[in-house]
Amino acid sequence: MTTTVYIPRDATALSLGADAVAQAIAAEARQRNLDIKIVRNGSRGMFWLEPLVEVSTASGRQAYGPVKAADVPGLFAAGFLDGAAHPLHLGATEEIPYLKSQERLTFVRVGVIDPVSLDDYLAHGGYAGLRRALTLEPAQIVQEVTDSGLRGRGGAAFPTGIKWKTVLDQPPQQKYVTCNADEGDSGTFADRMLMEGDPFMLIEGMTIAGIAVGATRGYIYLRAEYPHAHRALNEAIAAAYQAGYLGPDVLGSGKRFDLEVRLGAGAYICGEETSMLESLEGRRGEVRVRPPLPAIKGLFGQPTIVNNVISLASVPVILEKGAQFYRDYGMGKSRGTIPLQLAGNIKRGGVVERAFGLTLRELLYDYGGGSASGRPLRAVQVGGPLGAYIPESQFDTPLDYEALAGIGALLGHGGVVAFDDTVDMARMARYAMEFCAIESCGKCTPCRIGSTRGVELMDRVIANIDRERNLQLVEELCETMLHGSLCGLGGMTPYPVQSALKHFPEDFRKTVQ
Repeated sequence: MTTTVYIPRDATALSLGADAVAQAIAAEARQRNLDIKIVRNGSRGMFWLEPLVEVSTASGRQAYGPVKAADVPGLFAAGFLDGAAHPLHLGATEEIPYLKSQERLTFVRVGVIDPVSLDDYLAHGGYAGLRRALTLEPAQIVQEVTDSGLRGRGGAAFPTGIKWKTVLDQPPQQKYVTCNADEGDSGTFADRMLMEGDPFMLIEGMTIAGIAVGATRGYIYLRAEYPHAHRALNEAIAAAYQAGYLGPDVLGSGKRFDLEVRLGAGAYICGEETSMLESLEGRRGEVRVRPPLPAIKGLFGQPTIVNNVISLASVPVILEKGAQFYRDYGMGKSRGTIPLQLAGNIKRGGVVERAFGLTLRELLYDYGGGSASGRPLRAVQVGGPLGAYIPESQFDTPLDYEALAGIGALLGHGGVVAFDDTVDMARMARYAMEFCAIESCGKCTPCRIGSTRGVELMDRVIANIDRERNLQLVEELCETMLHGSLCGLGGMTPYPVQSALKHFPEDFRKTVQ
């Protein structure tokens, strides 16, 4: 009898030795004349347990981790192919508390299936959303997405259905669907995990989007730093073409949708939608003046959907199970689920998909286990390098778009980076200005010049040179950048700076050592 062993091909697991573990398991099985099948799955998102090896047994999948190549002989000797006890045995995978309490809709197959096997995807409910979408009129598909309450998971949280309807309402012409997979925010990795662990989910979501608005071509704009995602996407796209899920006649519907991956060149600014479109057209990544909106005049001057990976990957479950099913998750105007990414000084880093409404404290302690250093958590930055710093006194804030906006923060792409009480918040504020100065496309003065002047001012503040006057200038500069910048890069740089000034003023007035 063949035993199936799952070993992740996810980039994080690979960096921790997953390939060596896979080779060791294959070699040990040959030596013992044992019949095994190794499946390279995605990661379950519990990175402190990677490489996480799972074995398919009569009682379900049993997990062992973190496994090193040197552990493999001992695992075989203990009988791990039968799910036997061992110091690395974690029990049934689905019963691991970190995983069991999640509400996985977008990540439902990540870590479960072979990412590039179309048969595996179909066996686990894949393409049910597309099949239903093909029975509906385009306007009905758009209405379903609208009624679900899905909002953009990339930062601005704009209602996805409204964006799609704008594209649908444009006169019949060439239209495009673009996926912004240039995941550049620090502490974010959900896009990468999904593309590496379940690429068909994204492909299906983009195909549904194309059929909904009459777009016949799609592009995934992928950051060049994601080679494993690039390979997985291309393998999955080829399989989808071969089976008729992409191409001139999608599932015999007479509707066309073609899809390809384009690589970016490492510019953070291309995470902004119009800069991404400029790059896709072969030009320097630089922000466009709006209006017109991309939904009216986007890629190559044509109506274009621009959504990020998680937004588009949320669409198949909405079409499969209905808008109300998805809308039943969440709170207020924040509906559905969001993959939250835990990073920084945290004991249990990884991805947590939950409905909106989980508090920051629950995320940091119930899932994250507190700081990796064992010291008190002092602050977290939510929403990437341009997100606000949130102090411990606000950790009971629900992770919800409006609740975070109410405290001057934003959820963005769902990245959460933790800091313990040794962090110097004045230097973190300086870093925000420095980051903006390095990554600015240079098109508008508030961002290009303001960030450079901001670094200089912060250096003076830290060195206690005319400190109070320079702190006042920092505040004035932040207001200028906030209201005068052309896009979110310059416009959001004040968030980390102002929040650090507000919540951690003592760090800006320390005695110079």
